Order: sequence, then structure tokens, then C-alpha cells
Amino acid sequence: MTDRLPLSVFIIARDEADRISRPIESVTGWADEVIVIDSGSTDDTVAVAERLGARVLHNDWPGYGPQKRFGEDQCGNDWLLNLDADEEVTPELKAEIQAKFADGSYREADGWRIMIRDMYAHESAPAPWAYGYHQIRLYDRRKGRFSTSTVHDTVRPGESATIASLAGIVAHRSIRSLDFQVSKYNRYSGMQVKDMRSRGRKLPRWRLLTEFPASFLKAYFARRYRKYGWWGFILSVNYAHARFLRVAKAYEAELSDKR
Repeated sequence: MTDRLPLSVFIIARDEADRISRPIESVTGWADEVIVIDSGSTDDTVAVAERLGARVLHNDWPGYGPQKRFGEDQCGNDWLLNLDADEEVTPELKAEIQAKFADGSYREADGWRIMIRDMYAHESAPAPWAYGYHQIRLYDRRKGRFSTSTVHDTVRPGESATIASLAGIVAHRSIRSLDFQVSKYNRYSGMQVKDMRSRGRKLPRWRLLTEFPASFLKAYFARRYRKYGWWGFILSVNYAHARFLRVAKAYEAELSDKR
């Protein structure tokens, strides 16, 4: 199969020069177009993306959902595939999508869930037990769009839309380093608190006592981080601290309100 699929791939990015090549290269040659929405990179993200054949557009950062909706609007096809800058389409998923477009079976659903599975720098492929989650990433934008939430970037299908699942996975390289991970969850927890407060949601104070141990156990056992050995222990501690930090920042905001 040499013809490109009537499919637009869009990626939001900022300062991703070291990672942006993977998602672009994983869809180059079979997707009709690849669009990168850059929100003000200070590194070589734009140059790398353009060198690989992507069309790069600038849009100041409005939040996750609005940025992805902007990306949707720039695409030339109605069928879209969304990737993050730290993700890539695996060969198995590529073959599955190509086959569905070849026989027309992609139209059996208006949106397709894809498993997004974690992968770390020391790995060549996601482990079979790696934590993952399903998201609608391949979809007809006439039947669903990304939400307008500035924190949560999720495709919201229309009432009559049909949703199915693909077997292939997207590899998710979310952690460059532990420094990067800590900085990311520190920043994201602040965004979560801001979003909760805008919606009038409050977290009970007793969660200051329970959030860390409960989250550690969830990560270590339910997410199966224990299978990574000592690396899994580190991941579990960081996950628990990220969850605790969200509760702590919410409480800090309450104290500031009283003052």
C-alpha cells in the first residue's frame, strides 16, 4: 500500500525538539498530512518538524482542550488522528489503521479508542504489563471534537456517535528524566487546582492523610509498577507525591482565601 490515507494527523508541541521526530516519523508516508501546533518553542522543535515534512503552525497556549480544537480546525480531512509529542504509532497500529482504510471498515465507527501504553527511556518497546489507558484518538471530527477544558484533553463524541476500539497501541514516552517528571507534575497539579476551583469543587482535608499511601498502593499494585523492580518503586513514589501535591495545593489555596 503506497497511497496516503485521507487522514490528518495533528500534534501539539512546545520545546519538544528531542522528541517530536518520533510521532512525525511514525505516520510519515501513509497519512495525508501531519500538522504540528507549536505554542512558542524556544528550541529547535519547529525546525525539526518542518525538516521532517510537517506543516507547523503557531498558536499561543490557550490550554490543552482549546489547543487541540485549534489543531482540529487546521486539518484538511474530516478523519483525524491525534498524537502527543511524546507518543508514536507502533508498527502494529499503523498496519491496522491502513487495513481499515483499505477495506472501508474504519467507517464502522465514528471514533476509535486506542490504548496509550507507557514506555520508558531504557526500553525499546512498551512492556506487556505497562500502564495504559484507552482514548479516542482516531475519529471523524464531524461526529466528535476535543473538549474545551484547559486541563483535560478528551474527545467528546456526539450523542449519536458510535465508538469502537483498535487492537494496536500508541507508545507513550512521557518521562524524559526524573527532573522532567517532577517538574511536569508540579506544574500540572497547579493547573488541576485552578480548574477545580473554577468549578467550585473542593477536596476534603482528610485526603491530606490518605492521598499519598492510597496512591502509592494504586500505582505499585493496580498499575503494576512493581513489575519494574526498583524503577517501579520510584514511579510509584512520584505518582503518589503528584496526587498528594494536588490536595496540598488545594488546601493551600483555601488558607490563602481565608487570609
